[in-house]
Parts: sequence; structure tokens; C-alpha cells
Amino acid sequence: MDELTYRVPGMSCGHCAEAVSSEVGKVAGVTGVEVDLDSKTVAVSGAPDDASVRAAIIEAGYEVAEVAEPA
Repeated sequence: MDELTYRVPGMSCGHCAEAVSSEVGKVAGVTGVEVDLDSKTVAVSGAPDDASVRAAIIEAGYEVAEVAEPA
């Protein structure tokens, strides 16, 4: 199982976290999603397609700044 971490600078509240978590959680291959509002990152576990995860974050209304290094 892999983990990718995405920086999503536009997230600022619980609603943001829920929206992103919900959309990313629907992506095939995702087994877990952890949103950290303090660091504005989304850690995605499993073996999803990177482009699909990015598209899900955009669908939730946010931009992906970059793929961050895992913490």
C-alpha cells in the first residue's frame, strides 16, 4: 500500500476537509484519506491513480499545489 500526500492550500475549515475527504474517498483504489488543515495536506492511502485523486480534489472545489513528500 502506498501513500501520497497532496498540498491543498485553499482548505481552511471542517467543511473543506469533509468535501475533499468525501470526493477523494470515492476514487478507485483509495483505502484511506487523512486531511490535515494545519498543514493543508491530504494524505491518500492505497493505490489510486494520481490524476484521479487530483481530479477529485478539483471536483471538491480546491486546487492541488503540488504532491508533498510524506511526513
